[in-house]
Amino acid sequence: MTTFSFDDLRRFPDVEAVNLVAADATDRLILDEAAADLATAPAGTVCVVGDRYGALTLGAVALHGVTGVRTHQDRLVGEQALTANAERLGLSGTFTTHLLDDGALAGARVVLWQLPASLDELDEVAEAIATHAHPEVRVYAGGRVKHMTHGMNDVLGRWFSDVQARLARQKSRVLVAAAPRPAGDRPAPDWPAAERHDDLGLTVLAHGGVFAGTGVDIGTRFLLASEDQMAPAAETALDLGCGTGVLAVSLAQARPALRVTATDESAAAVASARATAEANGVADRVTVARDVAAAGVPDASVDLVVLNPPFHVGTTVHSGIARRLFADAARVLRPGGELWVVWNSHLQYRPVLTTLVGPTRQADRNAKFTVTVSTKAVSTKAVSTKA
Repeated sequence: MTTFSFDDLRRFPDVEAVNLVAADATDRLILDEAAADLATAPAGTVCVVGDRYGALTLGAVALHGVTGVRTHQDRLVGEQALTANAERLGLSGTFTTHLLDDGALAGARVVLWQLPASLDELDEVAEAIATHAHPEVRVYAGGRVKHMTHGMNDVLGRWFSDVQARLARQKSRVLVAAAPRPAGDRPAPDWPAAERHDDLGLTVLAHGGVFAGTGVDIGTRFLLASEDQMAPAAETALDLGCGTGVLAVSLAQARPALRVTATDESAAAVASARATAEANGVADRVTVARDVAAAGVPDASVDLVVLNPPFHVGTTVHSGIARRLFADAARVLRPGGELWVVWNSHLQYRPVLTTLVGPTRQADRNAKFTVTVSTKAVSTKAVSTKA
């Protein structure tokens, strides 16, 4: 077998820092718990879900001789990291990447799964596995003990008749699920879920893995209060890191002549934003794309960018993602274009925005959030986006 070490894996092109790792004890434990089944699994019957940077996929191949692995990663940057790690370690061509559907799961006998934090995402993925995998599938779902709850067992029990918790090791634990419930003994599918928000005049649709679900988080609501002030003459707009597409859809509803692009690296978010645009009758004016930041958007092509940036990388507070988003917004804005951002006031992003984008002023503020507008300078020097 190929010489393989988890220490050789990198997070690149995702944010890299000394306190951020590409593989953890959970990856190792999942592979160890599944070892016997991996050794006997026929080619093409192992599926990996939620692999962050390739530890499960490449570990199954290099350490257990698995062939024809199928993977589903919600984050596009995770797919890119897996590909980069495989190329560097000489393991290219040992796996294929899929959406969360029968392409990923049909006939799967072994599923390796990094548990999500959200019970809704857990439910949607469990439903997909129970629906598409082989009736004799065994699911090895692992997580850090501090992030696991008994509710996870209950959710898995909705879709599988046999759910067992294995012994913890190095603060990680694996749940093993088997015996998918027959169709008549399963709940009705709930995804995407929908919720009407009469105060905003829109309906939000969401898949399980999307932040805030069908709700509208308070930061986005606060940013929407400034919508009528945002670049009134704009012809093109970008909702950067769109989530369920609330900002993009609201802009399209308010300005019928505006062409709006919405991007997100999450497959679940992209599917949700498209469904939200369709439900609100603006799908012909909102283009949704799966993208890392705005990588696919041409330079100097947008009049207005709106952004509610994350301030966590996984469960770690880190400013790296926000800085990358600010820099990409600066790149795609036309000179004189505006970036409107809402952020937790304690993060003090205004100096960073001034450096990366241009002159920045406070547009609104409350007890928790600050809304700023940054105007793209006519000429700016190249800036580093490294954390």
